[in-house]
Amino acid sequence: MLILECPCCGVRGEETEFHGGGEAHLKRFGPGSTDDEFHTYLFSKENPKGVHFERWRHNNGCGKWFLAARDTMTLEVFGTYSAQTLEPPKHIRDAITAKRPGWTWRDFS
Repeated sequence: MLILECPCCGVRGEETEFHGGGEAHLKRFGPGSTDDEFHTYLFSKENPKGVHFERWRHNNGCGKWFLAARDTMTLEVFGTYSAQTLEPPKHIRDAITAKRPGWTWRDFS
């Protein structure tokens, strides 16, 4: 079971207290986008074996969205951070590279 900490209110709890919202750091396309851009946004998602960045909502608490970095194989959570962040904070990237030496941050732009 995942243990997450909401960076907004500081509550630490099991994943059942939160709700997963899919992949984080996606470039969203809306009105005015091409069919290909919108199709990619809707259907082309990462499903890695290893480090993954996800959106989570604190359902049974403050109700705010945040982002989490975790390993999909071990369920290890490297950290959580604000949903308004464009990329993971340095301390989370450092925690990942300490345990996964070959890992590099993928540019999402």
